[in-house]
Amino acid sequence: MAPKTKTAPPRIQIQDVWPIVDCGRYPSKRTLGDTVDVWATIFKDGHDVLGASLRYRPASERRWRDARMRTLGNDRWVGSFEVDRCGRWLYTIDAWSDREATWIGELRRKVEAGQDELSGELSEGAVLFGVESLTVEQALELEGGDRSDVTSLANLLALDVDRELARFGSWYELFPRSWGGFIGVAEILPKLAELGFDVVYLPPIHPIGVTNRKGRNNALRAKKGDPGSPWAIGSAEGGHDAINPELGTIEDFDRLVAQAREVGIEIALDFAIQCSPDHPWLAEHPEWFHRRPDGTLKFAENPPKRYQDIYNVNFESEDWRGLWDALRDVVQHWVDHGVRVFRVDNPHTKPVPFWEWLIADVHSREPDVIFLSEAFTRPAMMTTLAKAGFAQSYTYFTWKNTKWELFELMHQILGWAEFYRPNFFANTPDILTEYLQRGGRPAFEARLVLAATLSPTYGIYSGFEHFENAPAFEGGEEYLDSEKYETKARRLDGPLLPLVRRLNEIRRENPALQRLPNLTFLETESDNLIAYAKLERGNAVVVCVNLDPFAGHEGIAIVPASLGLPPAFGVRDLLSGETHAWRIGRNYVGLGPGKSHVLRVEL
Repeated sequence: MAPKTKTAPPRIQIQDVWPIVDCGRYPSKRTLGDTVDVWATIFKDGHDVLGASLRYRPASERRWRDARMRTLGNDRWVGSFEVDRCGRWLYTIDAWSDREATWIGELRRKVEAGQDELSGELSEGAVLFGVESLTVEQALELEGGDRSDVTSLANLLALDVDRELARFGSWYELFPRSWGGFIGVAEILPKLAELGFDVVYLPPIHPIGVTNRKGRNNALRAKKGDPGSPWAIGSAEGGHDAINPELGTIEDFDRLVAQAREVGIEIALDFAIQCSPDHPWLAEHPEWFHRRPDGTLKFAENPPKRYQDIYNVNFESEDWRGLWDALRDVVQHWVDHGVRVFRVDNPHTKPVPFWEWLIADVHSREPDVIFLSEAFTRPAMMTTLAKAGFAQSYTYFTWKNTKWELFELMHQILGWAEFYRPNFFANTPDILTEYLQRGGRPAFEARLVLAATLSPTYGIYSGFEHFENAPAFEGGEEYLDSEKYETKARRLDGPLLPLVRRLNEIRRENPALQRLPNLTFLETESDNLIAYAKLERGNAVVVCVNLDPFAGHEGIAIVPASLGLPPAFGVRDLLSGETHAWRIGRNYVGLGPGKSHVLRVEL
């Protein structure tokens, strides 16, 4: 039985739209100034001439903007628009039959076929164009352009637009207490800017609890003077919205944020949803914490790691709304103090709907705020957090050291590129990999080049530039004398810093290294050598790395013709300054332990 509607169902089909994430459930991601290309398959039964356009607008506006789509042949269409502000954007596709162009096309084919009795066709044309009469000559000079049978996508599609820093940037992590507090950190900001860092990330800066405070090397009992872990947040001096007085005052912090901006650096804060036993919330809101049947609180654990100085909040609390609001207020408090970047600790252990709500709420007022997800977990959760609003995510790069592990990781990340942006930290205060423990300086150099050239965003934790590689115990990844539990006397003078600076210069000078999806791996015929190319807007970079920190290796890098490079071309090594003649096909590569080529193609 035919459907009982006043009008017939639409005959135009709009299918296979891209970009789209989970059938439109989540937004795609772009950065400010990007040109957004939208593809779709559009067709209709019969032979009508079709037209199509993109309709798009910032979600905060009511007026739709319009951009005509063009046909690529075989029913495939494409259109583009540029995003000129941060925040949520909406877009859809309209398609229609162009009856005028269809009629003109049919008339032209009949004339070209030699038909001369066209009075009936011309009478139809006169009615269509609203004139008394038409001649063949007049008709063939007409242009189409009407829109009938307009069909639109059933649902609006969304796009989240972030600042460039969400896609491309260099991060440096430091503990302020090891640099003389906020005032000491401010003193090294110009040097960090000269080194090319865009973000300085601070672990929690809040008061640290005294009860169950950890001592050096994670000792269960702290000795007099032990500062405790910054992640044991809260004391009698305040909670998540307070400053650890050992670091300075809120005025000192405000000056630090302002001074960082003056030199082109952003201060990122750690947002860790956990409390020490001394946090004010335990007394003010005991219902926000999980208690065992015997009434005791359960401290945090991630076996074999145990955190006796930390309690997690209970997201199943009957007052979950109050808890959500309080956590949102914490973020907004620091946003009001000029912070626009947050590294979120273990978001995968908190509800996804909470993050979707919190990030959307903050973005409704401050769309330029960036959230980095520190989620070392299964792919489904990592990708869902990205879809829920996190602009960046930690990855398993930290542990991927072999050629085939890196291949697998990058192909997985490239498959998520429409909504997921990686941040390749080479090390963290919690993660000192066996590769770095055993490989010495060559291992640190190789990992630095890989992080800085594979991913548009990467980071290092202070100590990396000094080749710190002593584990707390054999087979573990905790640092001996970990900075999490003691104050260091840090200086910005590590022997690896010249390479850091040069790589950051190279990244800024070469647009190819500022994007992710343009990666192509090159065959090397060696498991010890990895090579890849990145091309963007006339800029091409080829990177070759010896993954073996103990021995030199020789091999090749095969450049495929599919990259579109000339049959023969010159390359300049941006690390050494040397020039070489390369070509499509096989090119010799010889590298010492942990050494690299970063080659710019001279087009």
